[in-house]
Amino acid sequence: MTQLAWKLWLPVSVLILWQALAWAGAADPLFFPPPSKMLASAAQMTLSGELPGHVRATLARMAAGFLAGAAPGLGIGLLMGVAPRVRQTLEPIISAIYSTPKLSLFPMLMLLLGVGEAARTVLIAAASFTITAMHALDAVRNLERVFVEMAVNYGARRMALFRSVYLPACLPYVFTGLRLALGRSLVVAVTVELVSSSNGLGSMIWMSWQTLTTDRLYLAVFLTAALGGLLHYGLRHLEKRLIPWKA
Repeated sequence: MTQLAWKLWLPVSVLILWQALAWAGAADPLFFPPPSKMLASAAQMTLSGELPGHVRATLARMAAGFLAGAAPGLGIGLLMGVAPRVRQTLEPIISAIYSTPKLSLFPMLMLLLGVGEAARTVLIAAASFTITAMHALDAVRNLERVFVEMAVNYGARRMALFRSVYLPACLPYVFTGLRLALGRSLVVAVTVELVSSSNGLGSMIWMSWQTLTTDRLYLAVFLTAALGGLLHYGLRHLEKRLIPWKA
């Protein structure tokens, strides 16, 4: 409970101060809608089903893109770590994709895949893939070679070597990559919804800005931030369960 209090005291204090300034008339409600108004909008949109629909749409896009990108990214990253020729071939391409602003690729993907969900999913997957692959590669690079040599001397071969040496040593780096990839998937999902979707939190932000319903705009932004935090800590909890030996 103490840890939770330390994590929440600052945002809660900001919200209380924000509400107090609104009550005192020191904050323009058009540009800084009070938290109470945002809460009322959240309740109204929840009862109508609009807000849960936007959240489900964003999470579905994020999950589809994350899974489509993280799984092959993990495999290719590990392969690059153990096969120098593969690394020399693929690392420059992956680095280039990683450095390219993802939204700049979206028009090209829409030309190739159409304006439906496929282009959005591929863009999210590309963001997830590059981060996961680079962290998996670094995981193998940072592995102490003496452990591999010792296992080989004791007769470990191929799958036994991977299962007993590579996988336990690489998991902490892999989970760091997965956490970052999950967060980036959410960012790209919301970003792409801003420009090309009729549902999702990004679409809600864009429509709220166009109609100047700032309480809904702030609500969508805060929900996005809250989802990102929940996903991050959820994966951290899973990481602690799966790799308890990590310091």
